[in-house]
Amino acid sequence: MNQYETVFILNPVLSDDQVKETVKKFENFLTDRGAKMIAKEDWGLKKMAYAIENKKSGFYQLFQFEVPGEVINEYEVEFGRDERIMRYLTVKLDKYAIEWAEKRRSRMSKKSKA
Repeated sequence: MNQYETVFILNPVLSDDQVKETVKKFENFLTDRGAKMIAKEDWGLKKMAYAIENKKSGFYQLFQFEVPGEVINEYEVEFGRDERIMRYLTVKLDKYAIEWAEKRRSRMSKKSKA
């Protein structure tokens, strides 16, 4: 199984409940196909560098997970079908990226405790 990381941007006009529902939908999509969720982060509403669909901000989400490679294609097709998703990017993590992600998470947890 390979490790992947997906960052996706949700439409800023969605309510909190709609955002949570969409995030849960994609998390369930992965877990139903045997994925192991490693990390899930809500980065909140952020301003974007350029407008997408005439929107200047969006709700950012990050998933880090382990799953067989053949699941990724249908996972990305599902992103394309959902009109609440403005952009998404999935990357396969190598050993250095996995190590960096762990360090980043530990730094973030230390900051949140302080």
